[in-house]
Amino acid sequence: MLSKSRVDMINRPIIPSMIAFVVPLILSGFLQLFFSAADTIVVGRFAGHASMAAIGATFSLTNLLVNFFIGLSVGVNVVVAKYFGAGHDRNVEDAVHTAIATSLISGVLLAFVGLVFSPVFLGWMGTPDDVIEKASLYMRIIFIGMPFNMLYNFGAAVLRAYGDTKRPLYYLTVAGAINVVANLFFVIVLKMDVAGVAIATVLSQAISSLLVLIALMRSNDSIKVYLSRLRIRLDMMNEILYIGVPAGLQSILFSIANVTIQSSVNSFGSYAIAGNTAAISLDSFVYITCNSMAQTNLSFMGQNRGAGKYSRIDRVIWSAAILSSLMGLVMGWGMYFAGDFLFGIYSKESEVIRYGMLKASVVLTTYFIFNFEEVMVSAIRGLGNSLLPMVISVVCICGFRLLWIFTVFQFFRDFRVLSCCFPLSWGLSAVVMTICFLSYRRKFPKTDIE
Repeated sequence: MLSKSRVDMINRPIIPSMIAFVVPLILSGFLQLFFSAADTIVVGRFAGHASMAAIGATFSLTNLLVNFFIGLSVGVNVVVAKYFGAGHDRNVEDAVHTAIATSLISGVLLAFVGLVFSPVFLGWMGTPDDVIEKASLYMRIIFIGMPFNMLYNFGAAVLRAYGDTKRPLYYLTVAGAINVVANLFFVIVLKMDVAGVAIATVLSQAISSLLVLIALMRSNDSIKVYLSRLRIRLDMMNEILYIGVPAGLQSILFSIANVTIQSSVNSFGSYAIAGNTAAISLDSFVYITCNSMAQTNLSFMGQNRGAGKYSRIDRVIWSAAILSSLMGLVMGWGMYFAGDFLFGIYSKESEVIRYGMLKASVVLTTYFIFNFEEVMVSAIRGLGNSLLPMVISVVCICGFRLLWIFTVFQFFRDFRVLSCCFPLSWGLSAVVMTICFLSYRRKFPKTDIE
């Protein structure tokens, strides 16, 4: 019997099922971003641009350290969806327990690295003197909560593979409300500045992760978690790593390129860092539509591939590509036209808003290209090849951005010129990724396998 919270990915019409699946996923992503946006807004409005810049200076560095393990959750999604679609309950159970055990181990490892090395890493990035002390404090507190962060991401990946995107939304709604209230209390009432918003974020992550774990422990299906069975099964770990490691390495290389970009942003001073921070926060809301459709594509492909329903795969992929591109186009341009108002929420200072609008004019208006490109990435991964999209992304996105920074930007040291590396790299990757997908798809059947 199909659970009320689960979407049927195998038998129902594709586009209505995709919409039912992706809407809660997008809303969940928005709530996760709201944790970060609430940090930035509260600090920007009540503590000043230096504190806002301190939080922004940690974004790319935190992503660099975290994204490899988030990439592993992509492997969890593909493996669990494949076995669930095939009806192999024992393999699903082994994959789920391996995933949860991995999430806790990776979270503890990240907490140690963040606590010990945050000031060193921030110094290497050329973080300004008026920002680095607060940035280091914020980053250390955030990394204390990494076990919760990893547990939520891996647990949510299991639920998505199962077809359930509603319960993570409910849990994030509760955690998001607590995060906002705690932010206001710690910053306005207790005057805790960046430490207050960091503690509020960790508290909200702890709540959402524990709710996801409880949901898995109370499940009546093969995704049910038993704490006594938490261990890493090497065969399942190998399958997860086969998909997850290239995805994680790709995320790391993206982050290395973005750390280099952040270092270039730092050269423009604290107002530019603050404006860039607000722009990143806003374009992250557009990115959620992209990431959600990519995850939807992965889950639908995984279950249909596991069930041998190859005739649905092409319709799944192109439906996801069209929906994702439309969402990126509408949201990107909509947020750009409302830019002055939206950036005004983050800061009252005109110079911060000016830098934010410069970034938005280049990035938000072209984000639909990235939305399309990421669906093609997930399509190749969903067919079982995670290495090919990693190689393409390294060359076309990371390599291009680094080349742009060390060549064009050196001759035209303008903030908008720096921002141009984003849409140009997305366009190059989208073309190459689509060609490679069309070629790789030929290796698989066009008709169903009973």
